[in-house]
Amino acid sequence: MEKNVINTDLSGKTAVVTGAGGVLCSYFAKVLARAGAKVALLDLNEEAAQKFADEIVAEGGVAKAYKCNVLDKDNCYAVAEAVCNDLGPCDILLNGAGGNNPRATTDKEYFENGDIEADTKSFFDLDKSGVEFVFNLNFVGTLLPTQAFARQMVGREGCNILNISSMNAYTPLTKIPAYSGAKAAVSNFTQWLAVHFSKVGIRVNAIAPGFFATKQNAALLFNPDGTPTARTGKILAATPMGRFGDSEKELCGAVLFLLNNDAASFITGVTLPIDGGFSAYSGV
Repeated sequence: MEKNVINTDLSGKTAVVTGAGGVLCSYFAKVLARAGAKVALLDLNEEAAQKFADEIVAEGGVAKAYKCNVLDKDNCYAVAEAVCNDLGPCDILLNGAGGNNPRATTDKEYFENGDIEADTKSFFDLDKSGVEFVFNLNFVGTLLPTQAFARQMVGREGCNILNISSMNAYTPLTKIPAYSGAKAAVSNFTQWLAVHFSKVGIRVNAIAPGFFATKQNAALLFNPDGTPTARTGKILAATPMGRFGDSEKELCGAVLFLLNNDAASFITGVTLPIDGGFSAYSGV
């Protein structure tokens, strides 16, 4: 197997990754396995999770896929019991399930006179159920798995919870109010959990990714001929380092650092921006 990019040894630990059928969380699952962890890959799309579990096993790691609905408490508890039976009690929970939805997105960045009457989805047209879905997926979808798996961590030293926040939590991006609000809630919840579990051996932190080019968002960032879209121009102009991040190296390195019980043993309750300076730049 490939070595991890930071000297973090997770041998003997059981790591649980929600949203593991997705692009970023599948990277996280693989890097945890390369660090020696037994990895449970949870996703509503069990087939996608199984694909990545198979890839980990093919590399020589230990992994098992589970179908899990992070918005169903009973299902989360049932999966937690299954993981414990199969791989042992959870040492690391990475809450990666989340996302946005078009029903909670406006068409335009700025509201203008006439938009209510126009054929455009403005703030006033946002769908209540869409907003609820986005908020629940990101916030409640972090809370319920934490309830299910953290009970296996209580009183066992060296356990970690790592949440996935976003640049939206610092400054909301245009058009996506529900997603921005939900990620801000995740960052706040990370602090709350860190305090709440501080006496029972559990550290709780989060990462806040900036802009990373992946297969999932390639169509938004690059035209068919490979040239950057207007959105890419705006992103890079607001990113002092002037480039997108490398998710396999620059996100995974941060994950391994925060889970390292030697290097990060006194770090809890932080949300670490990994953004090339995006959150620090005022635009002038």
